[in-house]
Amino acid sequence: MIVREIKAKSILSASQVYDHALNAYVGCQHNCTYCYARFMKRFTGHREQWGEFVDVKINAAELLVREVRKKKKGTVWISGVCDPYQYVEEKYVLTGRCLGILVEHGWPVVVQTKSPLVLRDIEILKRSADVEVGFTITTADDTVRRIFEAGAPPIEKRIDALGMLHAEGIGTYVMVAPMLPGAQGLPDLLKGKVDHALVDRYNYYYADRTYKKYGMEWAMGEHFFQEKGEELRAAFENAGIPCEKLY
Repeated sequence: MIVREIKAKSILSASQVYDHALNAYVGCQHNCTYCYARFMKRFTGHREQWGEFVDVKINAAELLVREVRKKKKGTVWISGVCDPYQYVEEKYVLTGRCLGILVEHGWPVVVQTKSPLVLRDIEILKRSADVEVGFTITTADDTVRRIFEAGAPPIEKRIDALGMLHAEGIGTYVMVAPMLPGAQGLPDLLKGKVDHALVDRYNYYYADRTYKKYGMEWAMGEHFFQEKGEELRAAFENAGIPCEKLY
């Protein structure tokens, strides 16, 4: 893993999902095979393969202090093109510092991660009345997880983290994207741990070879998403978890 310290020119960017996005890193150590953020290499100039590099925006917090005073307040998505709590965050604490700044200034925040490292910042999260933490969990089968998300934390640790956050009164959700085989087991595992669920097919372009290698082409089709996605949505609802199926 090649880790470089860089200085960014700005830290809050426009987002199609929320008002702003904040990514303190370029690249992601989780290296999930399906990740749409691989497109970033077209703009970053990295020769390394996605998943083999991380650029650390060491001035992220300093930039944010200035930008929260200048930009219009809105919801900040701490995610987008990297996992904000990937392994380098344990050393650099950039996401944690930025989260503290946003909470201090009263900005709404949505965190999306696959890492239980977010629990480190639970006291910061508890100080905000307008914060939500979501975990991406694509399957309940850890064998399937290891095929597509070998570098990411195990499913059990993600679910446990959601339960701890929820128990502290922090808003939580699960993002099932992409919906992988084995996702049907998630509703029972997440009872009492999340406030709502989102299910999405995701962009399968980058994971095409992985699906074919393991004979899972059928899980990329429209029929699989529509039929199994609806079954999963209904299972979440039956478990008392409001669920939206995205397209």
